[in-house]
Amino acid sequence: MDMGKVNDKIRAFEEIILKKEKRTYEGELYTGVDLGTASIVLCVVDEKGNLVSGAFERCGVVRDGIVVDFVGACEIVRRLKKQVEGILGVSLEKASGAIPPGVTDGSAKIVRNVLEAAGFTVTAIVDEPTAAAEVLQVTEGAVVDIGGGTTGISILKEGEVISTYDEATGGHHMNLVIAGSYRVSYEDAEEMKRMKEKEEEIYRVVLPVIDKMAHIVKQFIDGQEVGKVYLVGGGSALKGFESHFESSLGVRTLKPYNPMLVTPMGIALCALKERMP
Repeated sequence: MDMGKVNDKIRAFEEIILKKEKRTYEGELYTGVDLGTASIVLCVVDEKGNLVSGAFERCGVVRDGIVVDFVGACEIVRRLKKQVEGILGVSLEKASGAIPPGVTDGSAKIVRNVLEAAGFTVTAIVDEPTAAAEVLQVTEGAVVDIGGGTTGISILKEGEVISTYDEATGGHHMNLVIAGSYRVSYEDAEEMKRMKEKEEEIYRVVLPVIDKMAHIVKQFIDGQEVGKVYLVGGGSALKGFESHFESSLGVRTLKPYNPMLVTPMGIALCALKERMP
């Protein structure tokens, strides 16, 4: 994996979203829809896998990997789809979604139903860490997706996912600790977590939660000959997160720039991958 190239792609996607712009593309378009606990992200790639467009909206329609507000999720995805279609001037047809590893088949069906209700033809529903691995180009090691509601783990050997695991501990649980520590609302806690000037202070407050996440990962990867751990997901964005994981696991731990955007990019690539021979 070339982390420099990965970070360049993530920065490009971030810019596309912020500027509401499109890039030149070839052939058919494929959309990845990431139904996250704190936000929903759409990423569009062309048939060459190049980034084309994207959109983002903060929301609370998912909890611990489960869609808890079906109608709200459908409305947001439909709205983001319309926004990107307006930017591109074309209709978006094919999409993939994702779920944390280890959740029920019913959860996958609900994600599929949300995408179909928004007007997509669904090509695949994949697990989130596996989608992230598509962007990172990881063939060996463990991809750990620290989402808003869950910590998801995929272990890869020779490019194949050999085992997955998921547990309900993520950014949501950090917010609960922050809210309790500062006696603020859950929404204010989420805002505080994103403040760069408070990053070090907040990191110390939520360290017990990060410890728990590291413990979850350590228990799962012990004995599986994992040489490197790759962190993705918005829950891992705090500065120092990867260093603490590396110290706790005793395994080299890497985190890309803006890890929240990795999984939606990977979901879009999975949508493309499903149509390739």
